[in-house]
Amino acid sequence: MKISPLADRVVIKMVEAEETTKSGIVLASSAQEKPQVAEVLAVGPGGMVDGKEVVMNIKVGDKVIASKYSGTEVKVDGEEVLIVRQSDILAIVED
Repeated sequence: MKISPLADRVVIKMVEAEETTKSGIVLASSAQEKPQVAEVLAVGPGGMVDGKEVVMNIKVGDKVIASKYSGTEVKVDGEEVLIVRQSDILAIVED
């Protein structure tokens, strides 16, 4: 199944938390932080939203940080994804 977001919506999938620290210590699952970085899977076309023109600055493949309690969780082909507004994306992560 494919999801095509409308207007200023973006489909993101949370990136798995790292299981080891930079120094090589393996973390138990209870000690791991909830992932904050997500990968963009699909981007809406933008356009007129609430009477204002919205230009989409996010593209598929970007790694982003979104607001903690934003969006709608949806299960697609057994994977959990999140649909958020572009305005709920706080930053683009660059490696």
